[in-house]
Amino acid sequence: MDTTTARGSLLAALACVLVGGSFTANSLLGDYPYAGGQFLRYTLAFLLLLPLAGSGATARLRALGPGPWLRLALLAAVGMVGFNLAVLAAERSAEPAVPGVFVGCAPVLVAVLVPLLDRRRPKRVVLYGASLVAAGAFTVQGWGRTDGAGVAFSVCALLGEVGFAVLAVPVLRPLGPRLLSTTVCGIAALQSAVAGVLADGAGWLRAPDAAEAGALLWQAAVVTVVGFVCWYMGMQRIGAERATLFSGLIPVAAACTAPLAGTGSYGAAQAVGSALVCAGVALGSGVPLPFTGRRGPRAPRAEEDRTGGQRTFERSSEKL
Repeated sequence: MDTTTARGSLLAALACVLVGGSFTANSLLGDYPYAGGQFLRYTLAFLLLLPLAGSGATARLRALGPGPWLRLALLAAVGMVGFNLAVLAAERSAEPAVPGVFVGCAPVLVAVLVPLLDRRRPKRVVLYGASLVAAGAFTVQGWGRTDGAGVAFSVCALLGEVGFAVLAVPVLRPLGPRLLSTTVCGIAALQSAVAGVLADGAGWLRAPDAAEAGALLWQAAVVTVVGFVCWYMGMQRIGAERATLFSGLIPVAAACTAPLAGTGSYGAAQAVGSALVCAGVALGSGVPLPFTGRRGPRAPRAEEDRTGGQRTFERSSEKL
């Protein structure tokens, strides 16, 4: 495994672990207006990311045509605001494990969709790894009580997770991870404000208490700023198909941190599921397991110019 693949894998893994470990923060925001919380989170993240956007950011944004701007708006609406709304709506009539199981299937869909959109055949080894990751996520979380609405909103959450990766593929190269993260956070903040006013009227935003403020700060500064940039830097290096495999680490990280927060336990099912996720990630991404000694699939070469993120992009400061 070369340096590019190793760094990309570590970045994608870190991003997903941060998301999985943030479930405790989410539990502190149950009484806070949804749209208002999203607005504060993405506005703060936008302000923190703005100085990191890189030189020539304005020129690169102006160079985008209507198509890429529409894609960025869809990425924010579907993969960020819509995804969080779908999870919240699903948990009103379903146990949290239900949307978690559906979202755990995202690696399988991305492993199929990204190559097809790039007019190439899906790689079997990535599909096998994605299937193991999905099975591991199901084992970690189990299946809970639900109804038709819970399943429907869980499917929407799955589509949001897939859209967060697939919709970003064509705009990642011209913008780079930092400017892409900055732009979609700004768009998501505006969309959240509009949704809040339309849905909740004057009560869409209020001053958070100390616990809510801490949770929002964690989500903005760590999960969004650090997590988004790491995620897209990882995706830039190893491609969307392999990067999305690491989303299986989200329920694993949540299961590992649950005992520390007193919100769950880590038992045999979680251990088996974690092992399946790790095996799937290793198989599909090219990260070798220490006890097998086998090499994973060949890392993409720098000259492979694919829109699916399979090219090693220039490391210029204006892009990274």
